[in-house]
Amino acid sequence: MQIDKTTGLLESATYIPSPNCDDRPLNTPINLLVIHNISLPPGDFGGEHISQLFTNCLNPNEHDYFKDICHLRVSSHLLIRRDGQLIQYVPFHKRAWHAGVSSYDGQTSCNDFSIGIELEGTDTITYEKRQYDKLIDVSKVLLATYQDLEVERITGHENIAPGRKTDPGPAFDWNRYFNSLNDL
Repeated sequence: MQIDKTTGLLESATYIPSPNCDDRPLNTPINLLVIHNISLPPGDFGGEHISQLFTNCLNPNEHDYFKDICHLRVSSHLLIRRDGQLIQYVPFHKRAWHAGVSSYDGQTSCNDFSIGIELEGTDTITYEKRQYDKLIDVSKVLLATYQDLEVERITGHENIAPGRKTDPGPAFDWNRYFNSLNDL
């Protein structure tokens, strides 16, 4: 697994470009990795609704929940599906719109300096082994590629937007994840 340094794309991921991104502020190092979860509609897995949301194509008439979110302009760098499939929406060197109003270690606007990875899931449904395996592999590649990114600067959306966000939630096994990164 590698990141093409010219394109900012993970070579093993399917690329579905999102318009919901822009350039990072000049000379801003990438030094934070944010773990999220998403399922659309909530609790339903599979299908194309996540990609439709991230590409501004979500049909509000397909589900009542979509009426409240179809106007959002959001994205993430990467999605890890339940089966381990990787979908990349934004090149890593670009700013994805995943964190919203956020703060980490005294810095606001986390989108400026972070990479966002979505796990297909919910706060309360156990994540799949394949998802952990892919997340671990991707995390190792990111840590090796971006010199300012360190294991200590990996966190959940719930920690950068407390009170507003709850993901990846109690179903995410942080010990399992961090223990697998100990060999770095």
